[in-house]
Amino acid sequence: MSQNVNQPASKRLADYQPPLFLIPELSLSFRLVPDATIVTATSRVRRNGDHQQPLVLDGEELDLLSAKVNGEPVAVTQLPGRLQLETHLNEFELTLVTRINPQGNSSLEGLYMSDGAYCTQCEAEGFRRITYFFDRPDVLAKYSVRIEAPQSFKYLLSNGNKVDSGKLADGWHFACWQDPFPKPCYLFALVAGDMDLLQDSFRTASGREVKLQVFVDKGNLHKAHHAMASLKKAMAWDERRFGLEYDLDIYMIVAVDFFNMGAMENKGLNIFNTKYVLADRESATDDDFHGIESVIGHEYFHNWTGDRVTCRDWFQLSLKEGLTVFRDQEFSSDVGSRPVNRIHAIKVIKNQQFAEDAGPMSHPIRPEEVIEMNNFYTVTVYNKGAEVIRMMHTLLGEAGFQAGMKLYFERHDGQAVTCDDFVQAMQDASGKDLTQFRRWYSQAGTPQVDVDDSYDAQTGIYRLTLRQHTPQRAGEAAKLPLHIPFSVELLDAQGQSLANQVLDFTESEQTFEFQGLPAAVIPSLLQDFSAPVRLSYDFTIEQLLVLMANASSEVARWDASVTLFSRAVWDNVSRLQRQQSMLLDNRVIDAFRGVILSAELDHALAAEILKMPSVATLMEQVTQVDLDALLCARDYVIDAIATACEDEALARYRVLHAVDDAGSRAFANALLVLLARGADGHEALLQQQFAQANNMTAALGALSAAVDGNSDCRDALLDAFEQRWQQTPLVMDKWFSLQANINVPEVLQRLQKLQQHPAFSMGNPNRVRSLLGTFAAANIAQFHRADGAGYRFMTDIIKQLNGSNPQVAARIITPLIQFGKLDAGRQQLLKQCLHQLLELPALSRDLYEKVSKALQV
Repeated sequence: MSQNVNQPASKRLADYQPPLFLIPELSLSFRLVPDATIVTATSRVRRNGDHQQPLVLDGEELDLLSAKVNGEPVAVTQLPGRLQLETHLNEFELTLVTRINPQGNSSLEGLYMSDGAYCTQCEAEGFRRITYFFDRPDVLAKYSVRIEAPQSFKYLLSNGNKVDSGKLADGWHFACWQDPFPKPCYLFALVAGDMDLLQDSFRTASGREVKLQVFVDKGNLHKAHHAMASLKKAMAWDERRFGLEYDLDIYMIVAVDFFNMGAMENKGLNIFNTKYVLADRESATDDDFHGIESVIGHEYFHNWTGDRVTCRDWFQLSLKEGLTVFRDQEFSSDVGSRPVNRIHAIKVIKNQQFAEDAGPMSHPIRPEEVIEMNNFYTVTVYNKGAEVIRMMHTLLGEAGFQAGMKLYFERHDGQAVTCDDFVQAMQDASGKDLTQFRRWYSQAGTPQVDVDDSYDAQTGIYRLTLRQHTPQRAGEAAKLPLHIPFSVELLDAQGQSLANQVLDFTESEQTFEFQGLPAAVIPSLLQDFSAPVRLSYDFTIEQLLVLMANASSEVARWDASVTLFSRAVWDNVSRLQRQQSMLLDNRVIDAFRGVILSAELDHALAAEILKMPSVATLMEQVTQVDLDALLCARDYVIDAIATACEDEALARYRVLHAVDDAGSRAFANALLVLLARGADGHEALLQQQFAQANNMTAALGALSAAVDGNSDCRDALLDAFEQRWQQTPLVMDKWFSLQANINVPEVLQRLQKLQQHPAFSMGNPNRVRSLLGTFAAANIAQFHRADGAGYRFMTDIIKQLNGSNPQVAARIITPLIQFGKLDAGRQQLLKQCLHQLLELPALSRDLYEKVSKALQV
């Protein structure tokens, strides 16, 4: 096959070399003009070691106007992607003046414009679009920044503390900022615009007063209060749980609508996607409020785990992200519902990360090789990385883990370090040998743990045999046994707990004995998902019913419900393949009826149990899937439960609907989905909840139920929602997502029409993700249509984004490349689409890496 793209070179962890030069100080001056911003960068450069190599700096899409060394003009060589300076000086001052075009920067990397305001995104390698520099995380500098702009840009912001400001001629003004802490260039930030400002303060444990500022688009100030409250809650929690105090005089958050990521932890000046800042009860759901609190916390926690101690190289990304995801999960669990937060984290691993491990982009949490670093901001690095940190916490305990954190900061504050440095601090502080545990950082793939058990009535001994193996791919080294903390609870037939402990599972096969048991037991295995592994154990329905009702861990109860539902679905897939009628065991129906009727079960947990496992969840339970049979069987099981439990669900719904708390709303909405799928359909109930809703959770709950049930009132409710919210972008994102999820053959025509909607923009990542990303990732029935129309539709979208925002294109292409479990016909259709992309004459590095790996080119 011919290729019209030059194969980009890979970067390898094994090739890491320290920088040839260091830049301990950098002074930046910006003269902001939309299409011709002038950037003056003055660096103090120092040769690192005994060598005479030239200075080579990174740079992209820069117009170099001048270069000086120690104030004198100097000749430089401009090469693709870099600037080279021949010099024998060991220390010197380098001044570079460049011109850039923020207004024309559709990639949203470097300095760009969002709704008329200037903002930056430099992680991972965006700083090279601002000026020539060492765009790598192990070059740490103290930054001084001067920003000049017309006075219509009221606020001129950067990292650190403001040291000067004033007016200039011709209606311009300036502001100067200094950051006292050395940082890598990926943490640099600049914002200039006229925004609304919410101010507050926080007194630290040592008595320092920190100014807090949240900047939002004009007219949205009333939606910033939850973000401010979340920030103060996060600051207090980090002091209380980790003993970490904020270190600058000011902490700023700026919300922008055009943003490739969720948020960015730039030192003292966090830039956020509006999705994770703006919220009020009328326009945001309970999940939105929780998401804002979590992400605000995440970026704040980065101040120490990412800013004060950063990554030596990008292969160490999980050093900061896995650790900080763990910290934000613990924050959410400490201030909210620990079981529900744990369930949400488990769903991400089982639905998304397991799929990534099984797909062409499989990689360890510390990758060995990359083409485009943006592609490795993944659920593996972030969420599996957090699970690895959580396992360390399990092995060391809270006291041992906190001792390790303290030693980590004592050793490495102000440094760029590696994952090994972190694990070593944990090992040295606790005395726990983590040599084998380190394999989690270097081995890709999801371990499979197979479990057998037996009970000896004569001796009262219960034996649990665990076997582990991690699938090996072509070209990979043999996978070695991992250190797996395996949590187990043993229950008797009445549900009484007999034992509860964490097993140190370190061999390919191990048998653990539990003595003194009077009868056979029911095992609750891998409780709270104590390790990110696939579990295989042949539970009986009777065992699952006992676990759903009695396991001491609420997470284990939910997990038992997932297994019970999944078994019912797969049994019916088998029946369809044998051309038999589908059936559902009444015990399964009774188990979910019990959840609906339970007076003791936490409402939020009940809601999670009634949110039946998605098609994606079910697909991750098998190596090959008959997708058409799976879709049919899942619908049958849900509809059968909904119809059989209709009376109980309706009665419970009427009680819960009147209760004004998040857990009750979640429970009521889960019941409403079942009611919409029952024999009656309950159209009037959907319309009533929508019409009477005084909060977004209730309104969206009615809409979601109408979409899920393909109710006759669906389009009328969608139209009414659009009329109410068409001027509010974040709410329209919810509407776009619902439209993308409609499971009818005509959905592609609907999507094409919606791309012309006044509220939609292909240039805005939030809009693209909500409409097009949701379709590919969530509307599995229509995306995976047997005729390939869904694949061709998304391929055309990817082609369009390749030229404007390849980072977003690479994010939403994932469903196109994870085809290994599908039937041969669908795989062939997907490969045809990917070959089209590979032959594009200007295929981006972001897409090339994913497409070529999927096709194994």
